[in-house]
Amino acid sequence: MLQEGHKDHQGHQPPEPLPVHPAIIQKARMKIRCVFPSRLRKKHFISSLSSLLVICALLLLCLKVTVKKSVTIEQYGTTAGYDDVEPPHRYNIDCNAIYNMDPAEVGKSLVIRKQGVVWEQDESLINLTSNCPRYLRSRGYGTVQVSEEEQAFPLAYSLVVHKSAFMVDKILRAVYTPNNIYCIHYDLKSSELFKEAMEGLARCLPNVFIASKLETVMYASISRLKADLNCLSDLMGSEVKWRYVINLCGQDFPLRSNIELVADLKKLQGGNMMETSHPSKYKKQRFSFHHKLQDAAFKYIQMPVKTDKAKEPPPRGIQMFIGSAYFVLSWEFVAYVNTSTLARDFLVWSNDTYSPDEHFWATLTRVPGVPGEVPRAQADVTDLMSKTRLVKWSYLEGPLYPTCTGKHVRSVCIYGAGELYWLMNYGSWFANKVDPKVDPVLIQCLEEKLEEKQRLLVKAKKSQPKTPSSGKC
Repeated sequence: MLQEGHKDHQGHQPPEPLPVHPAIIQKARMKIRCVFPSRLRKKHFISSLSSLLVICALLLLCLKVTVKKSVTIEQYGTTAGYDDVEPPHRYNIDCNAIYNMDPAEVGKSLVIRKQGVVWEQDESLINLTSNCPRYLRSRGYGTVQVSEEEQAFPLAYSLVVHKSAFMVDKILRAVYTPNNIYCIHYDLKSSELFKEAMEGLARCLPNVFIASKLETVMYASISRLKADLNCLSDLMGSEVKWRYVINLCGQDFPLRSNIELVADLKKLQGGNMMETSHPSKYKKQRFSFHHKLQDAAFKYIQMPVKTDKAKEPPPRGIQMFIGSAYFVLSWEFVAYVNTSTLARDFLVWSNDTYSPDEHFWATLTRVPGVPGEVPRAQADVTDLMSKTRLVKWSYLEGPLYPTCTGKHVRSVCIYGAGELYWLMNYGSWFANKVDPKVDPVLIQCLEEKLEEKQRLLVKAKKSQPKTPSSGKC
């Protein structure tokens, strides 16, 4: 993979390769429908949700004493014989009622948030993965079911993460099947406990590995793009013949079961899914001037700052497009990026730009002749059209989206349990952002609903009569 040069996905902007280690290859041997609401249904949903929020606010006032005793925390999974380590917590909540926007149950989720969220420390996951059979049993990895179609259509994942080990654990379990393959890239400046927890996940799961090259990820810099490229390089060397690769960060969560996602990806017929639009005058500033890493007055330590020095045009007359860091890429497209001198030159040129992960993929997919090409003459693919992520901006709530039931951070909604139905029926494949410290009930209910859908759909597939073979080659 290209070796020139996180953006941390926690910092959205408003829309306006190395050889693979033999050990990694050895580990790899182990082996939607879109339901966009109609205008009428959407207006009804927004109206219903607004009414629900009012009711829940009243419930929160009158239930905070009486419900407190009934909201209990239950253990996750079976722990017989493993009493030395506590598994993650589960909240006593009815997720079917949450999904159906039952006011009392959504009110209970608000009470849980008000009382204070119980969250596991990284040390707990380290202890749990110190005994792999115990970890696999507590997470129910032995109960994961897949259909024949899924087995014939494996997926790959690139997880670029830097904190909250148990959240990474939850994301991984939610997208896990034994026939897929998963690369974890952790930030070199992450805590030692977080790194150890990630190593524990890779040790316990045969189709999960740590990227062979790790980056110190700086906000909006080339290092965020390199983190994904490092994982893609390793994944290209895997013996798992995956069809598509998906990148995730630590505040993403799936909205589709694996069987649904595979069905949707087959419909792409080799195409890629990502945002790719003509850049605005404002966005052009990001790659028209040299940027220099400078100390920043917040936790990311350094970030690119624009200088007065204009950049030379992109190599080989590449026409620039802008998008986001999120992608769903075909194996063939990644193979092209891995070997193309144009892609390598473009990466070198992007080294001193701002958020190169937001133009690198969006531009390359428009290059004539690339696998899964989006023609340059084709209309913009905006964040509202791409299924890769469902991100809710505060200034679009009302006309386009229902009200955020979680909280806003830098104009982006961190989803709440009151949005469960909307999230699972909007048509996107993944949600951003979710945070267990904001609303753990939403994450628990997404887990439960996705597991239920996977189980029922696989069962339905297996019960269908097989089409007899024609006997032809």
